[in-house]
Amino acid sequence: MNQQICQSCAMPLENCKPGTNADGTNNNEHCEHCYKNGKYKWPAMTMNGMIKACIKHTVPQIYPDAETATKAMKEFFPTLKRWADKH
Repeated sequence: MNQQICQSCAMPLENCKPGTNADGTNNNEHCEHCYKNGKYKWPAMTMNGMIKACIKHTVPQIYPDAETATKAMKEFFPTLKRWADKH
């Protein structure tokens, strides 16, 4: 199974609305929480800041605790397009 995820926060795109491009069309790489009108909603957000913001949405649903979630996200987030060249 090849699940599509937001290339900023790693949320499964099937769980939310897509972000939007500048022309109003759907952006198939980002979720509505991260991307709107062709821009990141929080352009100054760092990868570590995004990880901190995502913790409350992943514990305990996905990870048992914040330490485990942080460790996993610090390993995974650099593979996302938004963070790939910034870590």
